[in-house]
Amino acid sequence: MKTDIKFAVIGGGSWATAIVKMLCENQTKIAWFMRNTSAIEHITEQFHNPNYLSSVEFDIDQLQLTNNINEAVAAADYIIFAIPSAFLSAELEKLTVSLNDKVVFSAIKGIVPETSLIVGEHFHNQYNIPYDNIGVLTGPCHAEEVALERLSYLTIACSDVEKAKIVAKNLSCTYIKAKTSDDIIGTEYAAVLKNIYSIAAGIAHGLGYGDNFQAVLMSNGIREMKRFIKQVHRMKRNINNSAYLGDLLVTGYSVFSRNRMFGNMIGKGYTVKSAMLEMSMVAEGYYAAKSAYKLNQNQGAKTPIIDAVYSILYENKDPKKVFKKLTDKLD
Repeated sequence: MKTDIKFAVIGGGSWATAIVKMLCENQTKIAWFMRNTSAIEHITEQFHNPNYLSSVEFDIDQLQLTNNINEAVAAADYIIFAIPSAFLSAELEKLTVSLNDKVVFSAIKGIVPETSLIVGEHFHNQYNIPYDNIGVLTGPCHAEEVALERLSYLTIACSDVEKAKIVAKNLSCTYIKAKTSDDIIGTEYAAVLKNIYSIAAGIAHGLGYGDNFQAVLMSNGIREMKRFIKQVHRMKRNINNSAYLGDLLVTGYSVFSRNRMFGNMIGKGYTVKSAMLEMSMVAEGYYAAKSAYKLNQNQGAKTPIIDAVYSILYENKDPKKVFKKLTDKLD
């Protein structure tokens, strides 16, 4: 489906690469910003990202590759940010081009550490972008399965349903089904929280807990997510929909989940630092655990799983002892 609306993707990781692949199915030209100049050179010469989803081959004529974020933003009407939340502020500081006339969508599953806000709220509060021009791109969807062109589903959330439909249409193809939602805050918080529960699932696996306990953990996780989101943004939503429960399940169980992998290493005895070094990837749930825990100190939702993950990652508590206590709090 050819469209006159121009897109830019900000980020060079696996999720950004997958989004560019989806857009390339429908777009004739996509501006793609990544910091790694050697990766840009490699894509230009070899047609695939050497660091992420290297099996995906691109038609270079469809891409406007740049390591200048201003060039990418200036070239597009719709901007999709897909970089780790921990690095978002540093990249945005380089912006000299205004975002005021752009539609900004976040594919970031994290909380901005400098402001303790989800990305949509960060853009609204820090850059005065109206919520009608802010959206969220969420799962359940792993970039690795997009690369394999396995049937996947996306949820595109925006308070302006027409803008959500535009993004959904431009990402949809034979192997991608994209649905829309008006719950921009709830879906984004769900995308953040499921990474914390995925770390919990990984820790449990690393400690030797089996599938029976994992089922109980995920069941409690979705109810905990419901309580948390209800406190921060009260509206009518079905927590069992794919954007909430589906995204939680795929992140908690999938072998592609970096947060589960991170948690598994912690459960097996790795320190946080050593686990991060060995993974060489960002586990968003690590940062999310601290932000969600701190935010909930004011909200007061019952969150034993978040509390347990926080105590292990930030208070150096023994995972085995923490999970033994957690098992008595779950039902």
